[in-house]
Amino acid sequence: MKLPGQDAIARQADEHLVTYRVKLPRKVVEHPIRQVAKRLSMALFVLVVTALIVYADRDGYNDNAGGGISLLDAFYYATVTLSTTGYGDITPASESARFTNILVITPLRVLFLIILVGTTLEALTERTREEWRLTRWRSTLRDHTVVVGFGTKGRSAIRTVCATGLRKEQVVVVDPSSKVVDAATAEGYAGIVGDATRSEVLKQAEVHRARQIIIATQRDDTAVLVTLTARQLNRGAKIVATVREEENAPLLKQSGADAVVTSASAAGRLLGLSVLSPSAGMVMEDLIQQGSGLDIVERPVVKAEVGKTPREVADLVVSVIRGHRVLGYDDPAVGRLELTDRLITIVRKTPATQVAPDIRPMPPMPRNT
Repeated sequence: MKLPGQDAIARQADEHLVTYRVKLPRKVVEHPIRQVAKRLSMALFVLVVTALIVYADRDGYNDNAGGGISLLDAFYYATVTLSTTGYGDITPASESARFTNILVITPLRVLFLIILVGTTLEALTERTREEWRLTRWRSTLRDHTVVVGFGTKGRSAIRTVCATGLRKEQVVVVDPSSKVVDAATAEGYAGIVGDATRSEVLKQAEVHRARQIIIATQRDDTAVLVTLTARQLNRGAKIVATVREEENAPLLKQSGADAVVTSASAAGRLLGLSVLSPSAGMVMEDLIQQGSGLDIVERPVVKAEVGKTPREVADLVVSVIRGHRVLGYDDPAVGRLELTDRLITIVRKTPATQVAPDIRPMPPMPRNT
């Protein structure tokens, strides 16, 4: 089966030139005017301290114009000295003044210059710091989650995963839009601007060392190519993808996806359930929102539960995973729980009384006439 636009994307994938850009989350930066004001204040402070030091030892300085060293002369000397102008009309004459210049004035001069050219130095070292951050980031990235596509589906998916305990530092977002990646980094995720259908871009996201990959692209043909590329780079990662058309789901599974969600059909089923029973729709919406209210979770069977039936477990068991089979809680094949089983249960994450994700009055049930 050939999807729309597949030939065009395949031709692009054959190109040798691969463009990408890695963006890491940044800390909140001060306003530029505030930064300049702070540096000017520091420079002025160094100037005042230098002038006061010179004025305190004014008897050890010689003025070629004659007369003693006034406070104005001290500020004048501090200015021409810190700026390395050095006219030479006022010079340290005594040993104490020269000693002070060596141990105090010279370090203050260096500090003054660093403050003034701090912006330039920061620009020169920014590249080195960024390379160091990227190298350190890649060296520590293991068993992470890669999200391809940070639209509504990708953003909701990763927020759900993070609600179960995944740290934002363990998430890498890949998207061709620079603005989308900027939005991802603003939320604390690392981002890569590039075409995820190209293996070089996915390698920058360290896909070969990822534990799970979420593919939430806008097009089904793109999702197929990304899945093929990701599975080729990582044979053991769990790949979950979404498609718009249900007929493309088998193709994604053949490409290497472990689970495929049809977004349009899933939304339609929830709509249909809400029509039949608005209360049931609210409960289902609460179940798929992890971290609040009621959550549906998968966990292993503990030793105390071995030999019991699903109904005897403290948690509300929905299904039992035995091997590669998913059995209902009332399936006769389940029998007694085994230590290698896994349970899909419904648990309460918060002590709130409502089961719905928002507070809405229950609609009145229609009366039979």
